[in-house]
This record gives sequence, structure tokens and C-alpha cells, in this order.
Amino acid sequence: MTDQSSQPNPEKDLSAQNLPGQRGDLGEEIRVQRGMFGATSGGDTSGYGGLVRSIRLPGPATRPYGGYFDEVADELEGALEEQGLVPENAIEKTVVDRGELTFHIAREHLVRVARTLRDDPALRFELCTGVSGVHYPGDKGRELHAVYHLRSLTHGRRLRLEVSAPDSDPHVPSLVAVYPTNDWHERETYDFFGLVFDGHPALTRIMMPDDWQGFPQRKDYPLGGIPVEYKGAQIPAPDQRRSYS
Repeated sequence: MTDQSSQPNPEKDLSAQNLPGQRGDLGEEIRVQRGMFGATSGGDTSGYGGLVRSIRLPGPATRPYGGYFDEVADELEGALEEQGLVPENAIEKTVVDRGELTFHIAREHLVRVARTLRDDPALRFELCTGVSGVHYPGDKGRELHAVYHLRSLTHGRRLRLEVSAPDSDPHVPSLVAVYPTNDWHERETYDFFGLVFDGHPALTRIMMPDDWQGFPQRKDYPLGGIPVEYKGAQIPAPDQRRSYS
């Protein structure tokens, strides 16, 4: 069998305009995906086995960001400076991608940044609609990400905060003290991704049984082979099911 990982990536020879959603050389390439679903073994029945594309995280934006994004960035940086915190130490990068503003925050400064966004009169991001977990196995040293969606009801604005943690140290501070409704969202993210939210008042599994092994929404989690009973029957693993091709 040919080692596909050593084959060239034809995307690099194409113009970014020819591939929808591509960012060209911008951002950081974390892996090259071959095939529609990243499968490396077994027969391909999807018809997408020849697909090759770079998986990139968007890179930092440069000013002007556009719209209200510059004002929010200026106000946040100024408010952090007033607290004696160098903004570059807290904000790892600012990303503007597909019309959305995201601040990548160092995890040790997450609580302070969130409280500043909530309380500063020029910012007033009073509502956090939840936290989402993301798993990038190829993003070495930053495999686990937590993404917070914030809204300002006062100013009619929205943004995202994103923090990362290595798989070897999956800890981020809890924001329940700042946004109490994150209580259940942090439990769900812990349950499915294994991110530990330090300071959470009662961090427990919310969907899976307490003794469940592993975190089902990580991308390296097995797709089958777990016995699941349904009306007395069991669902076999994918490689043991009937083939129709």
C-alpha cells in the first residue's frame, strides 16, 4: 500500500480562488487531510477518496479590522492596561475571519479578560451563550480548545474568546463566577472533550455515565466497537456490519 502521507499536496499548486473556503498561505497548517473523512484504511464508498486539502487555522488579522472590531479591541486593550496587564501577554492573537472577531486568550488570563469584557462600560458583553469544545489532534501543544460566544446586549455586538490547552494538561479556568449560565455548558464540554474547568462548583459528567472511559467527541475517539443494546439487540462495530457495496 502506498504511503499517502508522503505524497504531494496538489492544493499547494492551485490558486486559493479555485478552492472555496481556502485561505491560501494564510494561517497555520495543522495537517493535510486525504479523503472526505480522514479515514486511512478500508474501502472508500463515499467517492471522495481522492480529496486532498490543507487544514488551516486562521492567522492573526492586521488593522484595521473593520466595523466595530477596532473599537472593541482598543477598549479591551486599554482596560487591561489600566489593570496593569500588558495586553500582548493576555491576547495571544486577534483573528477576523468570515466576518467574525475572535480573541485568542492565554488561559491564565481568561477570567480577567472575561470580567473586563462584561464590566467595562464601553464593552458590556453581558451574555455568554455557552462554551464549545474543539479537538485538533494535529495542533501540537494546543490540541484542546474552548470557544466562548459573547454578546453585548447594550451595544448590539458579539465576539468570541478562544483558549487552548495541551492534551497533556487539559486545564482551563472556569468562567461560572463571571457567567453563571456556563455551569452546564462547562460540564458538557468536560464530558465530551475532557477539558477540566478549574474552579467549577461541581464538575461532573452530564450526558455519559460517571464511569464512562474516554471523551466521545474527540477526533481520536473510536467510531465503533462499543456494545450498545437496542431492544435486546446489539449494534456491531462499523467494520463488522453488512456491506452493501
